[in-house]
Amino acid sequence: MPLKITHNDITKVNVDAIVNAANSSLLGGGGVDGAIHRAAGPQLLEECRTLGGCKTGQAKITKGYRLPAKYVIHTVGPVWIGGNNNEEKLLEDCYKNSLALAKEHDCESIAFPLISAGAFGYPKDKAIKTAVSVIGDFLLGNEMTVYLVIFNKTEFALSKELFSSITQYIDDNYIEEPTFSRLEAFERMYEAEESFKEAYDVFSSEAYAREKKQKRSLEDVIKNMEETFSQMLLRLIDEKGMTHAETYRRANIDRRLFSKIRNDVNYKPSKATVIAFAIALRLNLDETKDLLKKAGFALSHSSKFDIIIEYFIEEGNHNIFEINEALFAFDQELLGV
Repeated sequence: MPLKITHNDITKVNVDAIVNAANSSLLGGGGVDGAIHRAAGPQLLEECRTLGGCKTGQAKITKGYRLPAKYVIHTVGPVWIGGNNNEEKLLEDCYKNSLALAKEHDCESIAFPLISAGAFGYPKDKAIKTAVSVIGDFLLGNEMTVYLVIFNKTEFALSKELFSSITQYIDDNYIEEPTFSRLEAFERMYEAEESFKEAYDVFSSEAYAREKKQKRSLEDVIKNMEETFSQMLLRLIDEKGMTHAETYRRANIDRRLFSKIRNDVNYKPSKATVIAFAIALRLNLDETKDLLKKAGFALSHSSKFDIIIEYFIEEGNHNIFEINEALFAFDQELLGV
């Protein structure tokens, strides 16, 4: 099941459990804690009084009362004191223990706020990195839909280095989509036709033939020409030695969607779904383009979404949760969800 990063009010998310970034008393407070208590009603406070508080990094569960969620999982995040006081481990424990409680109570879906990133002063970029890392690891071995709920965009921040690096890559590669008049289009078609012979000579040269032979044999190309997207995907999964469950989890794809693709040889996926599988399979850029082409798509330098995907593939980073973190920061569609 996928990790979804979304703008929303966590008290209105319709899931089995929501997580409350509580204080150690569990008796309510400001921010998310206060909002959840107000939305759930006084019965939530009454039950919380019976729990005897909660230690930092631990988690306890109550009913949801007036909330859409069946349960509220209360966890106490660490206060940031410079990063040398076990803050990262304690924050990881918040997510791990909350997810364990949700699993213990047969929850199929859970929504988290960004724990400790508010009044507790945890740096937002570090808080996001921890959240995405722990949730991502959990989802590789478990079936659950997890939401990371961002109340407003100011809560969300990539590391400055990563944000700057992606921004520079976009600036270096982004091309405005050209607009041509009909006359210009005909002129370009004529120019393309005139240059065809020259291009043919290049493509038929021995040097080019040797280069292409290194990438793939003609026999392989002919063999795979008639494959559909579904067939190609299943072949690649086998060639990579991956299981179906491992693949759809790494792709951040719902199991039911994967079943549709597997069982329908002519399934037509979205572009984001194709890229999600390319990331899961750790395909290089050429292989990703081949998979996209099989589904009728291509990468374009007129699309920031495509350039960000290309950036991560070229960097050798195939962690779909980290990629989605970056896509969200740049207001782009997320992968797999």
